[in-house]
Amino acid sequence: MGKFRWAYIGSGSIADSTARDIIRGNHVITAVYSRNVEKAEAFALKYGAAVYDDFDSAVNRDDVDGVYIATPHTSHVDYAVRAMELGKPVLCEKPVGVCVKDVDTLVNAAKSNNIYFCEAMWTWFSDVALTVKKWVVNGAIGTVRDVVINYMFPGILMPKTSRLLTPETAGGALLDVGIYPITYCYNLFGYPEKITCTGKLKNGIDISETVVLDYGNFKCTLNMSLCWLKENCKIKGTEGTITLPSFFHMASKAVLKNKNGRQVFNGKTDYLTEFTRVSQEITQGKKESEYIPFAATRDCMRIMDECRRQMNLVYPFESNNI
Repeated sequence: MGKFRWAYIGSGSIADSTARDIIRGNHVITAVYSRNVEKAEAFALKYGAAVYDDFDSAVNRDDVDGVYIATPHTSHVDYAVRAMELGKPVLCEKPVGVCVKDVDTLVNAAKSNNIYFCEAMWTWFSDVALTVKKWVVNGAIGTVRDVVINYMFPGILMPKTSRLLTPETAGGALLDVGIYPITYCYNLFGYPEKITCTGKLKNGIDISETVVLDYGNFKCTLNMSLCWLKENCKIKGTEGTITLPSFFHMASKAVLKNKNGRQVFNGKTDYLTEFTRVSQEITQGKKESEYIPFAATRDCMRIMDECRRQMNLVYPFESNNI
């Protein structure tokens, strides 16, 4: 089988990071579209793609098997729906939108066009996270009693014009940083019985928050921030613990300790694995990912909507009814 052929929408830092990774495998980037023509041309030259200043022309090529959307998340819905209406499968960077209504729009578009759509949440394409889930489900640590995840990214060190710090592009800690630990807990334990969120707002965005997902017999405490760098995960059970020394960046190791001793799983959390497994699902004719099903994307957005409601976080382009 030939290489899987991608059209890239966006040519910024995440596009470059993924492209650099996936071309090591069975992938090729045939087209790139960006509103910043200069950046798109530099990207195209680097990765051998054709550059376009027209979205439809970039996507609607015979040699495009899938579309990867790597623009600010406020534009995800528009681009993804347009691509699906052109009959192209879509892998869309997280978050796929800014609220649950956006997710519903995307899922409805996928279903009405009978086309594949998936959120690009690399964690759950990784064998590291999948192994952690297997340990939890198989009772390797007994009954879960407590979960703590810390994930901090020093976003405040970025330029003030960065989309991460801009209310108009739905910047802030929750949607860019918090989505990872929230999705992690959801994939392990499902939708919580209760959600509690306390956060700090500044200049129209959330710069930090603590989210507690209450599952009745145990709680997941998730600390996320743009202010300082720290990340780890610890899952305590009645018969052992699971730890990830590095929760996100280079999350290549999970450690299980129980009555049988210490077990270490080493694996990769990378874009190549994510894109390869997505391309395999598309090639197999699937319309929904087994790794990131529609319900998971929707439920995690519901959790973030509730967090925003509790923090009274409303973006300038929204009405006051999250």
